Amino acid sequence: MIAPEELRYKALGVMSGSSLDGVDLALCTFTLKDDRWSFSIDDGCTVPYTAAFQERLQAAMAGSALELARLDRDLGDVIGNACKEFLRGRPVDVIGSHGHTIYHKPDEGLTLQIGHGARIATITGRPVIFDFRTKDVALGGQGAPLVPLGEKLLFPEHRLFLNIGGICNIARHHGDQVLGYDVCIGNQALNLLAGLEGLAFDRGGNLARAGNVDRALLDRLNALPFHHRPPPRSLGREWFQEAVVPLITAPGISVQDRIRTVVEHIAFTLAEAIGMGTEKVLTTGGGAHNTFLMERLDTLIDGRLKVPERMVVDFKEAMIFAFLGVRSLRGESTALASVTGATRDSSGGHLVNAN
Repeated sequence: MIAPEELRYKALGVMSGSSLDGVDLALCTFTLKDDRWSFSIDDGCTVPYTAAFQERLQAAMAGSALELARLDRDLGDVIGNACKEFLRGRPVDVIGSHGHTIYHKPDEGLTLQIGHGARIATITGRPVIFDFRTKDVALGGQGAPLVPLGEKLLFPEHRLFLNIGGICNIARHHGDQVLGYDVCIGNQALNLLAGLEGLAFDRGGNLARAGNVDRALLDRLNALPFHHRPPPRSLGREWFQEAVVPLITAPGISVQDRIRTVVEHIAFTLAEAIGMGTEKVLTTGGGAHNTFLMERLDTLIDGRLKVPERMVVDFKEAMIFAFLGVRSLRGESTALASVTGATRDSSGGHLVNAN
């Protein structure tokens, strides 16, 4: 009797999130046996952006086309050099790079992630797959979130997923049906407010814990029209800048009270999206380290949060883009129409070979 074939892939996932803290790198092994995928995160790190590069990323939406082209080039170099240093000669079959989202307006058929794939491939000498979102958008989808497909295949024992990053998103799995969407703002807002106190982020939620909820601000945040749209739906940084920043930076409220109010808004909005039940919620992303936010949310959903081991918390999204790189190499789907609203599932991403 012939044993079932086991296929194994080494891949490096790259994620630059909307919180602008840096580039997440996850070196992963994926194994396919009996039509089931398994994974391990073998190594991971976050390479922080310099303050000057953060400023360039923040300014890109209002900059010139030429500056955007330069930023695309330079981010490709930043990612390529980070990958080369991180790998230190270790072999991989593919690098899957999400890049950094500058514009995301799927209702206009538009999404743009920069981080020049050809430059990454040239610097690392490895094949690179990038630009994962645009095909789904061309098919009428939101182009995001893409992570639920990886959750479905790599975490089959779980049904409810929450990621608290720069933006918070949720995925709910019912057999072969997957519903996933962006819920509300996350660390983008918390980090901006912490920055007003000279901090990169609110460690453990200590600033928020010292503040009080401002009811008027909370009501304005909860009333934002996006929160009342049915899925599929997704967010970009421009929505944060246009809809949220004017509310949370308005004068007359202390920073501690503003950040406390934003925490309450996030916890309330996520709790509504999660709903009632007994199922555990696998929770990842940088916000999972915000003790106060986690306490507030866990109270609202009756103690159902489940936080996995730290490598999964910190690098799940980068790991899944490594996986989507493998899927794209194999010509398999990387986006679920049930999540994005596209006309069909699709295999996205552009491949740049190293030779």
